[in-house]
Amino acid sequence: MTDRTNDRASGAVGGYHLDPLSKAIIEQLQQDGRRAYATIGRAVGLSEAAVRQRVQKLIDAGVMQIVAVTDPLTVGFHRQAMIGIRAEGDLEPVADALAGMAEVDYVVMTAGSFDLLVEVVCADDDHLLEIINKRIRALPQVRSTESFVYLKLRKQTYTWGAL
Repeated sequence: MTDRTNDRASGAVGGYHLDPLSKAIIEQLQQDGRRAYATIGRAVGLSEAAVRQRVQKLIDAGVMQIVAVTDPLTVGFHRQAMIGIRAEGDLEPVADALAGMAEVDYVVMTAGSFDLLVEVVCADDDHLLEIINKRIRALPQVRSTESFVYLKLRKQTYTWGAL
């Protein structure tokens, strides 16, 4: 059994060790995912080729991915909500079914009042209602849901530093 606390303290992530240069590269890409490898290299003291190689290793190892992040409001999604779900039995199939829904962008199994928390991005309130009533509550293991509709997003960031 792996001790996750020791992994984090040593910089190991899922068996992959993050040295200070890899952490610095990740931080550079978190600031700007399109930053040129040559620019990153100058900032961290490596050649462009070395940065390119390290980035590819980080991607291949599943340590990071480089994606475009959109503002849902600007692309036609006017309703976001977090949904707390209470379920019975094995949570894995429920989490997998939720993760397979296009409107769901976040699924986490939790300890506490809810078994799962799910974030959904929808076109409008009718769309949200359809997802909750017809799809989430239709899953056989789901016993109850509680919805937290987002009124105003104050902060959402992906720029946390690498441990």
